[in-house]
Amino acid sequence: MVDSGNREVPAPKNTFDYDAELRHHHRRLREAIDVGPGDNVLDIGCGTGQLTRELAGLAHDGSALGVDISPMMLAQARELSAAEDVRNVRFEQADAQVYPFLEAHFTHAVSRFGTMFFADPVAAFTNIGRALQPEAQLAQLVWQAGDRQEWVGTIRRALSGAPVAAPTGGAFSLADPAEAEGVLTAAGFTDVGVTEVPEPVYYGADPEAGVDSVLALRMATEVLAEFDADETARALDRLHAVMTAHCGTEGVWFDSRAWLITARR
Repeated sequence: MVDSGNREVPAPKNTFDYDAELRHHHRRLREAIDVGPGDNVLDIGCGTGQLTRELAGLAHDGSALGVDISPMMLAQARELSAAEDVRNVRFEQADAQVYPFLEAHFTHAVSRFGTMFFADPVAAFTNIGRALQPEAQLAQLVWQAGDRQEWVGTIRRALSGAPVAAPTGGAFSLADPAEAEGVLTAAGFTDVGVTEVPEPVYYGADPEAGVDSVLALRMATEVLAEFDADETARALDRLHAVMTAHCGTEGVWFDSRAWLITARR
């Protein structure tokens, strides 16, 4: 992979496997969602559709709609759904902030780290709320602050070779529970609840797989694109050392902290 400045940036061998990374978070979110046979579920930022398909299986007389802005992830979601013969699931490339969902159609709205990137979160959750039936449940996972994420600080320091400030905004825009509750309340939701979810994230079966996983992430390519060949080699050595230090019998794991935020329409 080569950037516009013609500096060599190593190409990852694999795309990042978010389903594997978030396996423990996925279980915690699933436990918080009570989907029945006749329910209609909206999955926001569905990615490759793991959660969407599982909930569609529970709502076998209803349906599940997954929306995401990534056409590549949605293509994989559709392929997996066809392979698993999940027939009551549908995927749309859509921005949930403005997409014209059917009004008062869904009994559940869910999201696994897919609601932190809205330009106008109040407008987005208001639009999502219009798509929900009265008393419908919203359940979402969002990241806590960047300085509470071992995976963020450790990997960023390894890449840059120096202390770095914890990131804010973006993936961490709903990190403050009071602000998140304010957004949901302004969008018309009630009964907001926040539960801490301290679960580790997975980066691969061994240090080499961990390095490949990081190289598939934008935060890595942006840093390495500024380095010459020698700096890149040193960064990769540091990254490999970090992956080795975090590798156990079950692979490479880093601590993380999330919030499970629930509400009612």
